[in-house]
Amino acid sequence: MTILRPADRTDGPSLLRLTARLAAFPVPGHRQATEIELADHGILRRAFEEPAEDALLLVADDPVGGIVGYIFVTTRADYFTGKPHGHVEILTVASGQEGKGVGRALMDAAEAWSATRGYSQVTLNVFATNDRARAVYARLGYEPELVRYRKAIPPGEPRTDH
Repeated sequence: MTILRPADRTDGPSLLRLTARLAAFPVPGHRQATEIELADHGILRRAFEEPAEDALLLVADDPVGGIVGYIFVTTRADYFTGKPHGHVEILTVASGQEGKGVGRALMDAAEAWSATRGYSQVTLNVFATNDRARAVYARLGYEPELVRYRKAIPPGEPRTDH
């Protein structure tokens, strides 16, 4: 039976291996899977090097399969109200464990952690092209709130023709 427990430093290599799953979807054309993976590695390293009391790093540990998932939740201030809330920085589950309740258990733990801190919401970011993750979050009751738009512009002098 898979148990959830706080991560410790010895879990680092297993978590880094799982982080590659965070780019296992059709990455938008202007992004590279490696840059997503490197950014998430950086977030994870900081979680170990600078542990914060207002953050949660849990692993899903299976007695047979080892670490099969993890979640990293931080406290953020709501942009509009300034109120603190839980924010899922990283959630990943091993491919062989998808559909077995590991992700749901980790998200439930994030919500419980947030509730015990008096927070009234949990937020997360997901790429628009990550249909699988978006479907999971929708099943868990999460709704899109903001959509980030981007436009590539050429570096150099400011345009004066508009």
